[in-house]
Amino acid sequence: QVQLVESGGGLVQPGGSLRLSCAASGLTFSVYDWNWYRQAPGKERELVARITAIGGNTEYPDSVKGRFSISRDNDKNTVFLRMNSLKPEDTGVYSCNGRLQTTWGVNDYWGQGTQVTVSS
Repeated sequence: QVQLVESGGGLVQPGGSLRLSCAASGLTFSVYDWNWYRQAPGKERELVARITAIGGNTEYPDSVKGRFSISRDNDKNTVFLRMNSLKPEDTGVYSCNGRLQTTWGVNDYWGQGTQVTVSS
């Protein structure tokens, strides 16, 4: 079975930093694209970072670019999200997502999420 377990969330003041981790098991980690999403109450889920399996390319929306950094450790089957200069609008539940699209279908897995609260 596939399991994704996020950790590292918490309460921080504006301007602070957090490092989120997502530990994956039950899949071939290195062949998946890995994403971090966040969702605030009453808001739609938003992609905040992506790292591709091929080439390790990263993508960020303008809202977090320059502040967030995604990385992966294929030996440890873990994807990370480093968040700096946090703002109140960064508050939400952060979830990791592994996605693999093949000619026969899509594997799309989600963790349960970890709460990030940015407040003074």
